[in-house]
Amino acid sequence: MKHNPIISNYDHFEEEQRAFGSRADQIEFIYTKRLLDFYIDSSKTVLELGCGTGYYGLYLSEKCKSYQGIDLVPKHIKQFQKKIVDHQLPNVQAAVGDATHLPEIQENTYDIVLVFGPMYHLQPNERKKVIAESKRVCKEGGLILFAYINKVGAYLRACFDDDMKVNYPNAATNHSVFVEGIDDHLPDVFYFTMPEEMVQDATDEGLTVVRNAGVDFSFNPTGINSMDEEKYAVWTEIMDYMYNSSSCAGTSNHAVLVCRK
Repeated sequence: MKHNPIISNYDHFEEEQRAFGSRADQIEFIYTKRLLDFYIDSSKTVLELGCGTGYYGLYLSEKCKSYQGIDLVPKHIKQFQKKIVDHQLPNVQAAVGDATHLPEIQENTYDIVLVFGPMYHLQPNERKKVIAESKRVCKEGGLILFAYINKVGAYLRACFDDDMKVNYPNAATNHSVFVEGIDDHLPDVFYFTMPEEMVQDATDEGLTVVRNAGVDFSFNPTGINSMDEEKYAVWTEIMDYMYNSSSCAGTSNHAVLVCRK
C-alpha cells in the first residue's frame, strides 16, 4: 500500500482526545456545534467527510434523521464504530472512504454535507475534488459546510501564544504559510488557506456562499487557559462578536464556509 502521510500522522496522534483538551482547545468545537444547531434539525440527512472518531456524529445522533460518517483513517472508523455499538445508535453509520472520490454514494443523497477535515490536509487541486464530490452528493437546495485552517489565524496563534512566540514569526515560516500554504512542521499533513480562496473555489463549482464563520479565536491559548471565570466570560463576548462577523473569519485559526447547492 502506498504510504499516506495523513494516515501515518493520525496513527501516532490521538484524535479522540482533541475535543476534550484545554479550554482553548474546546473553543473550535463549541462554535462549530453552534453552527450545526442552527442548520440541522430532525428532518435532515447528514454526511460528514473527515468524521474522525465520531465527535460530531454522536452529537448529531439525536438531532438529525440519519448520519453517515466517512474518514480516510481506519483507526478512526474502528473507534467510531465501537461508539455506535456502545451507544446503540441505529441512525448512525461510519465507514472508511476518500473525500475526493465517493463512488459508493449516489448524487443528490444528503440534505447536509459536512466537510470537517479534508480541507486541512489537501493541496488546492485535491480540495477542488472534495468540493465537487460534496456538491454531487448533496441534494439540490442542500447545505455544505467546509471547515478549513486559515493561514493568518493559524500563524497569529503561533506568534501570540506564550509557549510558542519565542520561535515566531520568522522568514522561513512566512514563506511556508503565505507562499506555499503549508505547515512549517508537518508540510505533508497540514495545508492552510484563506477565506477568499475558499469562497472562490466554492463559487467556481457553482455553490452559493451563505456564511463564513470563524470558530476558534484563541490567539493566545496559554493566556485563555489561565483566565479566571469572570475574565473568560468577557472574552466569550468578544468571540461571540467575531463569530457573528464574517469579516473576522480570516483571523480565526479554523473557520467554516457554509454554502448552498
